[in-house]
Amino acid sequence: MLNHTSVAPDGQPWRITVLRNAQGMVATFMDWGATWLSARIPLSDGSVREALLGCATPSDYLQQAAYLGATVGRYANRIAHAQLNAAHITLAANQGEHQLHGGPEGFDKRRWQIVEQSESHVLYQIDSPDGDQGFPGQLIAQVRFTLTDDNSVDIRYHATVDKPCPVNLTNHAYFNLDAVHGDARQHQLHIQASHYLPVDSQGIPNAALRDVRGTTFDFRVAKVIARDFLQDADQRAVQGYDHAFLLAAEQDSPAAILLAADGKLQLEVLTTAPALQFYSGNYLDGTPAREQDSYTAFQGIALESEFLPDAPNHPEWPQPSCWLQPGETYQSNTCYRFRAL
Repeated sequence: MLNHTSVAPDGQPWRITVLRNAQGMVATFMDWGATWLSARIPLSDGSVREALLGCATPSDYLQQAAYLGATVGRYANRIAHAQLNAAHITLAANQGEHQLHGGPEGFDKRRWQIVEQSESHVLYQIDSPDGDQGFPGQLIAQVRFTLTDDNSVDIRYHATVDKPCPVNLTNHAYFNLDAVHGDARQHQLHIQASHYLPVDSQGIPNAALRDVRGTTFDFRVAKVIARDFLQDADQRAVQGYDHAFLLAAEQDSPAAILLAADGKLQLEVLTTAPALQFYSGNYLDGTPAREQDSYTAFQGIALESEFLPDAPNHPEWPQPSCWLQPGETYQSNTCYRFRAL
């Protein structure tokens, strides 16, 4: 664990954890936001490829609004009108009248405590008090990052509450598998999902789940992301892909596979979550960058495992309930497996 010389907003140093495996892969994390900073994967030709977008210094993460690599909660994605309608609860809004990724002071903007760490894993915990960003009850959440010897970053989320509350934790890493991080829409993408959720220009669901057949959202056979880009009204509403895909109930194979433009590095996403948000980096322009002054739009791909957006207000959707009850345990596991080809 290394401490950067600058300090976080709470006056304490950033705590950086570096994990290494037997294959030579290196994954780096930070306690602020329980943030995944870097994933460096050795290729068969002896080169090493950085697979994540990131900032040059820890303090740069405070100057970006893209949630780069952050652990997001209490509720990832959007809650319409910042309302939990069934419980008559108003949340803190931070995207116009809506709530995005847990509110204006979500988990991405907090220091998580390091509970334990080793050469292969780090376990973070956060204590969210009753009323935090409007959410009911005290919530205690943990996230464990493990780097395995098959070049996987295994993420395990765990949470408990003392009042009924919707819980939806995810990681907001942006992937670019190319040697030089250019336009990530040149990657090939496969998503094993038969339905996606249309949204309006604010990312709020505005229609029922839609069959991907015959649409630009059909990724059941891998295709280059750019092929059908902005070719329909659903995409144009949000300047590209920023949509949730409903996964099969039993997902024992990858929910998604992302392939570098040169075919030398592949990412497989396996998850127990009911949905996967595919975001093509439509609004990345101006985000502070590790290798350059700032990123441009479409330089990274986010594949966020989660419940469907605004699910607390849609109990009719075909997925498990996102409401966590006292005495229950929230658990969600997602594995990002990198393969050199």
